[in-house]
Amino acid sequence: MELTKLFVDYGIIGFLIFMSIVSLSIAIERFLTYRKIKIGDFTVKKSLELVLTSKIHLIATIGSNAPYIGLLGTVLGIMFTFYNMGEEGYMETGKIMIGLALALKATAIGLLVAIPSVALHNFILRKAKVLLMEWEIENDGR
Repeated sequence: MELTKLFVDYGIIGFLIFMSIVSLSIAIERFLTYRKIKIGDFTVKKSLELVLTSKIHLIATIGSNAPYIGLLGTVLGIMFTFYNMGEEGYMETGKIMIGLALALKATAIGLLVAIPSVALHNFILRKAKVLLMEWEIENDGR
């Protein structure tokens, strides 16, 4: 049971925390980049679009996959809890509940990573679209 706890805590949850840091770092970098962009410096719309959409796919990937990684931690935690129950034959309900709580913790953290990542992705994508529309207005729809 201890090995499972270490794997879920440091493996799955550690990876989810890493994904959260990556998502937040990219979002901050994009916000700072968008503040510096002067749409008048771009003569071709596609070159502006390349700059605006750089790296935001990573935020979407993190947002869409974090719940699955959390679910993996939950499945592993429940699987090992049942395995230990079968090994020991009889287990106190407290030990069972601790194993199940550990398993559900992974799903909760997966959702805590996914929800802000999806929101950040949508916000950044909207800002990129607004900047592209402003470019089109300035350049008469070229």
